[in-house]
Amino acid sequence: MRICLRRREFITVLGGAAAWPLAARAQQGDRVRRIGVLMGGGENDPELKRGLSAFTQALADLGWTDGRNVRMDLRWGGADANRIGALAQELVGLQPDIILTATTPAAVAVQRETRTIPIVFAGLSDPVASGIVPRLNQPGGNITGFAAYEVSLGGKWLELLTEIAPGLKRAAIMFTPDNPAALVMVPPFETAARSLKVELINAPVHSDLEIEEAINALGREPGGGLVAPGGFGDVVPGGFTLTHRALIISAAARNKVPAVYSISAFARDGGLLSYGPDPVDIFRRAATYVDRILRGEKPGDLPVQFPTKFEMVVNRKTAMALGLAIPPSILLRADEVIE
Repeated sequence: MRICLRRREFITVLGGAAAWPLAARAQQGDRVRRIGVLMGGGENDPELKRGLSAFTQALADLGWTDGRNVRMDLRWGGADANRIGALAQELVGLQPDIILTATTPAAVAVQRETRTIPIVFAGLSDPVASGIVPRLNQPGGNITGFAAYEVSLGGKWLELLTEIAPGLKRAAIMFTPDNPAALVMVPPFETAARSLKVELINAPVHSDLEIEEAINALGREPGGGLVAPGGFGDVVPGGFTLTHRALIISAAARNKVPAVYSISAFARDGGLLSYGPDPVDIFRRAATYVDRILRGEKPGDLPVQFPTKFEMVVNRKTAMALGLAIPPSILLRADEVIE
């Protein structure tokens, strides 16, 4: 047995497979595992691309290399509900060993198609409110994963808005009411608005026209501000604001409306300030659950986890265009300041 083991080690090194542990290889066996991946956004979504790269790298670090002992079937839903549903059906039809989903609609669509294939989600806003799991600590069934937001962030975004725009008198929270998780984020926003003595405006949107109308209304009088969450995790409003971020950012700039966003892509594309979970970290952690399930653990026994790493990005150029001075309290906390 000892001679056979040494021969295997020698062949493994020659084959370039030393990047993943031999013990893991022995446990995984020779069968190539199939991982379905359904991304609820588009291929040009910067946050999803960053997350996917982190996921595949983390999997490789854990001993699962695409093209060697796993095969990844990747699909992009483009934030289109009908397309996401069709792709979910397609992926389930391939009978993979496990499916990774990113965004709430993607998780809902895959869960609708299968109650047996294990599912790991990355970046949901509220999996309980969305009806995906009945509880967080022991979700049961075939699905678990990593949430992107805690409900308290609704208030945190408004606090940051009042901090960077001290003349704020009224603020709108923009969301798509079709997303059930949106309702979870509104109450803490309302609580913060009362505490900060800011008039609350709910701004449900379904289209480009409604986005422009909502922001135009905020800009008609001084003191208006916007909280527009939405990102890779379908926070509020399920990827809609991320897909339409160019319109939101330009409308806010044109109307001189300061805005806080949940994902860094907004600030890097010209938005004032973003604060939210680091998608790279969430996808990297999701790989650990995929690894554990492929090795025999049940998804229903793995608790849903919340983000542990957050990032703040401030756009100084946008602040200057709005006539705002970024306070030192924000500059000290910012992970990145765009000049």
